[in-house]
Amino acid sequence: MKAVVLAAGYGTRLQRGIENDPTGEFKHLGGIAKPLLPIGGRVLLSHWLRALTHTACVDTVVVVTNALHHEAFQKWAEEFPNVKILNDGTRKNEERLGAVACLQLAVKHFGLDDHIIVIGGDTLFKEDFSLRAFTERFAEVQKKDKDSSLVLSYQCRDEETSKYGILEVDSDLRVQCMKEKPFPTETNSRSACPCFYLFSRTTLPLLDAFLKEKEEGPIEERDAPGTFLSWLLLRRPVYVYRISGRFDVGNLPSYIECDKYFKEQLTNPDIYLI
Repeated sequence: MKAVVLAAGYGTRLQRGIENDPTGEFKHLGGIAKPLLPIGGRVLLSHWLRALTHTACVDTVVVVTNALHHEAFQKWAEEFPNVKILNDGTRKNEERLGAVACLQLAVKHFGLDDHIIVIGGDTLFKEDFSLRAFTERFAEVQKKDKDSSLVLSYQCRDEETSKYGILEVDSDLRVQCMKEKPFPTETNSRSACPCFYLFSRTTLPLLDAFLKEKEEGPIEERDAPGTFLSWLLLRRPVYVYRISGRFDVGNLPSYIECDKYFKEQLTNPDIYLI
């Protein structure tokens, strides 16, 4: 298997929060890409690399970043021999390719032809998540159908459904549909879907078809990876692996909350994510 980390975003909300913070306590984080932020004494992305290395579930990790942060990611990657850094060529948020196009770029640039774990570069999970258990579940759904992919879900609150993609699943945990940011009254499901997917190798050629179909549409249709997932599940089997929750480092308050948790509440750092 391979892993692709989507890390080409510009973190505009977080950077705005840092600039406007009256305390100045977080000024040193200005200009740092979200995946390279320190979380509990370790760079956010290093939590993932440590777990991916320990479980040996992938042999290559591709990190897709932008021209603005490319050098910083290259420096970070010096301690990880199995990491390849890919520059998407953009220098500002208005030029961004979108997450789906970045995934396609990684697949084409490195000629990837394998199952791929797709990781949102600003996301970490609660301690019940296990890479080993997740990949074991993927092997199970692959036995049912080699075209099967596996995604995560966690229970969100009623008032949060309008912030996330919400999955509706059957008794076999196969996704039946995905509703993008629905009101609570529009679905009985509360299964939010973070950006962490394990796509089968047979899924990869569909990236071209999706992007061709969306090429005239707004960037939002190619930017949120959930748009591809919603399109995919009408064409391929997609199953769910349930977890208790996640940390989404989207703005300054969520960063502070995540960092505090890892410093004060993480119960077993040695096996985190493994």
